Amino acid sequence: MRLMEDGALCVHAEGKPSALQALVSWLRCAVEPNSVADQPVRVEGHEQFAIRGVPAGVFVVQEHQATAHHFDLRLEVGGLMRSWAVPRGPSLDPAHKRLAVQVEDHDLAHNDFEGPTDGGAVIVWDRGSYEQGGRVPWPEALERGHAVFVLHGEKLRGGFALQRTRDGDKPQWLLIKRRDDHARPGSNIVAEQPESAQSGLTLEELLDD
Repeated sequence: MRLMEDGALCVHAEGKPSALQALVSWLRCAVEPNSVADQPVRVEGHEQFAIRGVPAGVFVVQEHQATAHHFDLRLEVGGLMRSWAVPRGPSLDPAHKRLAVQVEDHDLAHNDFEGPTDGGAVIVWDRGSYEQGGRVPWPEALERGHAVFVLHGEKLRGGFALQRTRDGDKPQWLLIKRRDDHARPGSNIVAEQPESAQSGLTLEELLDD
């Protein structure tokens, strides 16, 4: 909800059409009927009545075979790459809520690293720029535990959200694809496009070398 300059109360609601219509009907019964107007809006990758996407820098997703196979999501914040280990990898399906374990920050110079490691290997699975969204400015949004952002990658595009679910030495978050034009329900992007965005190699090919 947002109070506009003319005194009108603007409400942004998402949900099933029947539920939205019920909300509008209730509002019209609760206040003067002619004072309530509804207007459909296109679903976007960040909050409709919040701060519009603010260019924030780069992001990278590195697929990493170590003791356990996982993907590292890294977002540039304040000159460092804030990082989360995502065991199952990111998804373009809004129904898939991916566990993301916060890990130590990395330098930007690490973004291009691809090659063998002790007992494993790393590829640059996706990369690009991103925008910070939401009503709360970054990095405060991350400290509060809820951050929305828009990715402009080669594979990952559109709105995403990070929601912290557990604090501790390694806080746990959920990485969720927002419902927008780039959402692909039923898809499995990590299986469909396993190759590196940098070299074209897959992690398996790099491990076999």
